[in-house]
Amino acid sequence: MATSSRSGAMLQLAAALLWLPQAGLLAWALQQMADGQPMRQLLAATAGVLALGMLRAWCDGTGVLRAHRAARTVLSQLRARALQALAHSSPLDKARPSSGQAASVLAEQAEAVVPWLARYQCAMWRVRVVPLAIAAVVASQSWLAALILILAAPLIPLFMAIVGWRARAASEEQLAEMGGMNAFLLDRLRGLSTLRALGAVESSARRLRAHAEALRQRTMRVLRIAFLSSAVLELFSALGVAMVAVYVGFHLLGTLPFGAWGQKLSLGEALFVLLLAPAFFEPLRELSAVWHDRAAGEAALEALEDLRRQATSIVGSIEAERMPPAPSTAAAVDIVALEVQAPGSDTRLEALNLHVEPGEHVALWSPSGSGKSVLLAQIAGLAPVAGGEIRIDGQPLNAETAAAMRARMAWMGQHAHVFAGSMPHNVSLGRVHLGADDVRTAAEQAALGAVLQARAASSLGEGGSGLSGGEVLRLALARLAVNRDAGLLLVDEPTAHLDPVTAGQIIDSLLRIARGRTLIVATHDAQLAQRMDRVIRLPWRPLPPSADGEAA
Repeated sequence: MATSSRSGAMLQLAAALLWLPQAGLLAWALQQMADGQPMRQLLAATAGVLALGMLRAWCDGTGVLRAHRAARTVLSQLRARALQALAHSSPLDKARPSSGQAASVLAEQAEAVVPWLARYQCAMWRVRVVPLAIAAVVASQSWLAALILILAAPLIPLFMAIVGWRARAASEEQLAEMGGMNAFLLDRLRGLSTLRALGAVESSARRLRAHAEALRQRTMRVLRIAFLSSAVLELFSALGVAMVAVYVGFHLLGTLPFGAWGQKLSLGEALFVLLLAPAFFEPLRELSAVWHDRAAGEAALEALEDLRRQATSIVGSIEAERMPPAPSTAAAVDIVALEVQAPGSDTRLEALNLHVEPGEHVALWSPSGSGKSVLLAQIAGLAPVAGGEIRIDGQPLNAETAAAMRARMAWMGQHAHVFAGSMPHNVSLGRVHLGADDVRTAAEQAALGAVLQARAASSLGEGGSGLSGGEVLRLALARLAVNRDAGLLLVDEPTAHLDPVTAGQIIDSLLRIARGRTLIVATHDAQLAQRMDRVIRLPWRPLPPSADGEAA
């Protein structure tokens, strides 16, 4: 990739430098015509100009293509790393960006990286080389014309740098506002039915209009800065070319006879200098055009890096694809002096010691918000362990073993997500080795058979629209049941906010699925706790009071 990007920049640089011999041939041809030479003697110059023009076009086009492909490759790698970090982040990580913001960064804002890499980097190469080469060639004809160009050139990058500092800040503000608006819009679209039921559609529309107006203002701020930098460039480049043209004109008229190494410039030499003067500022002009690509590209790159930095990875996630199939026997769980701590929060549970026999069904009992969900996530390797140790069948859970151990586990969180797709696809979750019989058996174990039969061919809405709350829970239970390799089931508050009858049905299905497997369920439901083999009361303690006297 680096080689392709460098070769693209070098080809574009060569295209810019080829203007020097092409301008020389044009000036020589004009001098020959002024000297009264016959037209047939100009055929060689004409063929040379044509050949150089075709070579310049090929170098420039090929260079642009290679640079663009290399930039696309870099963007794909950046997106892949950011997506990997998001996919492997802990579900308990409170710092994770919202799905709307992440989608905006990955799909929309990240595109700003391409022009930054494909255009800005190549423009910087031309700025470093082409003006110096042209200044040297012009100086061979007229030291005064070269001096004019050299004095005018530094003013352009100076003012562009001053404007560019503000341009980057404005681009970062624009991208942040865009991500926030996309996150807000996606969140409201998901809850549109709830907003309608509460009569809050109009208030949400007003907030969306406020977001759109803020984005418009930030976008206009970026555009104003872009026009300002372009005006600065045009002003100084026009002044530089005009001063060279004035000097050359008066020099040919004899008014300014100095500046040409002791002799007067010929018509061809004067034309050569005039042809090179605009080309001297052309790389700076191109740099100005892509200057804001740099600001936007760096802001987009920073946003992509933020996605990676903010994510707290699950334990051993990188090795997941390389793990062999795991046995389906019930697993023993041992916890030794474990510190239960969610990412970004303080410890709520005291150091915990616990042993669960293979095939045992236990309930973790403590008040809501005390850390039961964090403990289940740590057992599954979905949250980092600050201290202590977790063993599955006597083997410690760490970065090397976590992926293999997770293959023996099945997880059911408090809020099961339903994807847009058929009921069988939502049960199998894309696992190609699961057939229709596996899905049907799992649905029957979860008391979802009737719903599966009625809606086997229909598509569910994103978020579970079309399913009742109890049916969504049964769908989550069917996901547990279909995972035949799971010898350890980790279930978080399966009966929360359910009426007693529905809760009893969910408990019956859960115990049916957990038969012959180890089950650890976090709950504060007495009905569910009584059906377990053992209830483990976690050593919970409240956080110390904060400075204002309230619980932290």
